[in-house]
Amino acid sequence: MADLNGTLFADRLRLGERLNRVRGQDDLAAVEKIVQQIRLSKDKAAHRQERLPQPSFSDALPIANKRVEIQAAIAATQVVIVCGETGSGKTTQLPKICLELKRGIYGTIGCTQPRRIAARSVAARIAQELQTELGQLVGYKVRFTDRVRDDTLVKVMTDGILLAEIHSDRWLWQYDTLIIDEAHERSVNIDFLLGYLKQLLPKRPELKVIITSATIDAERFATHFNGAPIIEVSGRMYPVDIHYRPMGEEDEDEELNLNAAIIRAVYELLATPGAGDALVFLPGEREIRHAAEALRKHAIPNTEILSLFARLSVAEQDRVFKPGAARRIILTTNVAETSLTVPRIRYVIDSGLARLNRFSQRSKINQLQVEKISRAAAKQRAGRCGRVASGICIRLYSESDHDARPEYTTPEILRASLAAVILRMQALGLGDVTTFPFLDAPSPRSIEAGYQLLGELGATNEQRVLTPLGRDLGKLPVDPKIGRMLLAAKAENCLSEMLVLTAALSVPDPRERPQDKREAALEKHRLFFEERSDFLSYLKIWQFFEDAIKHKKSNRKLAQLCYEHFLSFIRLREWRDVHQQLHTVVAEMGMRLNEMPATYDQIHR
Repeated sequence: MADLNGTLFADRLRLGERLNRVRGQDDLAAVEKIVQQIRLSKDKAAHRQERLPQPSFSDALPIANKRVEIQAAIAATQVVIVCGETGSGKTTQLPKICLELKRGIYGTIGCTQPRRIAARSVAARIAQELQTELGQLVGYKVRFTDRVRDDTLVKVMTDGILLAEIHSDRWLWQYDTLIIDEAHERSVNIDFLLGYLKQLLPKRPELKVIITSATIDAERFATHFNGAPIIEVSGRMYPVDIHYRPMGEEDEDEELNLNAAIIRAVYELLATPGAGDALVFLPGEREIRHAAEALRKHAIPNTEILSLFARLSVAEQDRVFKPGAARRIILTTNVAETSLTVPRIRYVIDSGLARLNRFSQRSKINQLQVEKISRAAAKQRAGRCGRVASGICIRLYSESDHDARPEYTTPEILRASLAAVILRMQALGLGDVTTFPFLDAPSPRSIEAGYQLLGELGATNEQRVLTPLGRDLGKLPVDPKIGRMLLAAKAENCLSEMLVLTAALSVPDPRERPQDKREAALEKHRLFFEERSDFLSYLKIWQFFEDAIKHKKSNRKLAQLCYEHFLSFIRLREWRDVHQQLHTVVAEMGMRLNEMPATYDQIHR
């Protein structure tokens, strides 16, 4: 009746099914309409082929020496494991290698990154190397931002975005190639994707998957994908001297001790011959802010103090990637371990700490805890200063402490609540969590706790099957406990207030209480204090920020107003973004906002 060859993968199944429905019905008009759509799809594929760029490759990057081997492996097998040290060029060059193989014609080349900041910066770098404007041949999609067109050939996104797309595109038809980058991070999203792809690949033999990482346990990934070939790529590394400078115990306050150790390390590096910038790894945003204040008080000449973490605005993040004449000290989280390459780094100061999500079986809550990093993460951090010249890494802990640490970070799925994972699997009809092909199977105790929580929320019945409420809960991009509040708010007629509160509970508290200005902060925060409830305090903060925005204050003035009231402008901005996303989702679900303000009882029930 019609030939589907040459159509986009996204159109093949849909058009093929429609052809089968009208086959034998003598409905010539319907057949002709489908044939026209097939021709249109073929024209789109031809247009994509015409736009395929001719990538160039730098011999200075180690991956260039493996290009032919990688292309042969991609052509011969469905899954390829690329294992390479930091600096090998795999993140930016693999999409170009796929383009050279003429991938991206019948579906997009999708590339996942663990973080929003990495997805945007990687897409910008690939676009620059292909000499195209970002958002055209190369685009990116992250939470709150979508710069992808229908004819985009390379799409860089967070792994969470790809997971969300499974809801509407179960076979991932829009892609002809998927690159799962930084797989060593072993987030729940990454492990879920690897299990899902293992099930999907036999159904889509034309789909190619490339898995990359710097510290990957290559053999385990290869075994997971039935003996996939492993290609080792060396890193572009200069010698790195490791110095151990354990923190002292001059003060009971651990943060003061950490800042004192950082300052000592900075002055030690300043006395070292040779130019270059320093990258300081810290557990989180709060520690970065306090360390920056401590360093600025020392007024180090000709030195710029910068921050780098996920919640910064794009403009603030871009400052880090555009070095000027001054020496720079860049305070960052583990976002800069592998996902990002900060230019001109010669020195690293490693606190040896990171903030990890861990679920408490006893209290039934998720906690972001500051924990010691693994030896693999320490190696990654040290490797950031061996990119442009010989470097120095100062570790603020002892060598015996380093040697006693675990080799790899515990995968998130072994330390997180499984309620959200089970809910997502049930919503997608992926079967029992106990039989899903996870790389590391969660413990029976964790699975039982996940089902227990879903049962308490009314999301599953006694047979552990999703209820209608559970199906609605699965549509909300928040923790199931928080999502349950939104669904209850519809019945209580307090959806407007609960959208604000659930968004607030999904981001860090915007109130700031610096150690040296604690009394001043508490005094300012009394403006928002509500004796009856912290929830009402959140609503007061929200109204304060909304009123400030309505008065058309610039971002600079808004940030200053927040600073004066000891509020984080960055977190307030993220709060509004999450609120907008939740508002859009509940509107699509047919839920309407209450016109009258909700009462105390309505909100708190």
